[in-house]
Amino acid sequence: MANVQMLVMVLDDPALLTGVLKAWSEAGIPGATVTESWGVRRICDLAGCEEVSTFLGFTKVTRPEEVNHYTLFSVVEDLDTIERAVAATEEIVGKMDQPHTGLMFALPVAKVWGIPKCCTLSQNASGRQG
Repeated sequence: MANVQMLVMVLDDPALLTGVLKAWSEAGIPGATVTESWGVRRICDLAGCEEVSTFLGFTKVTRPEEVNHYTLFSVVEDLDTIERAVAATEEIVGKMDQPHTGLMFALPVAKVWGIPKCCTLSQNASGRQG
């Protein structure tokens, strides 16, 4: 696991989540963590900027009634798998350089804890990500 990366995506359309997760799986990413997320700009548009405040440099917002984005992330063994996942994702959401698709990026990972010793990231039968 010399070139381990973390793939992160902010998915603009929550209705596409299942398709993106299936595309990632078919590209060789066996599991991902998914969180609900909201962009400050979108909250400002929906709730009005007066509802957004800052505390110690962090933006504090009131949780909107509906999910506006999902943020997905997964530890991946190599950049080739990430390239396949990006291409597969674009088949679902459209080209990432178009508006309202989302944002994807990869970061190098120095070390991973939590993967069973018997398994690599792509062979992890338990579905756990580390």
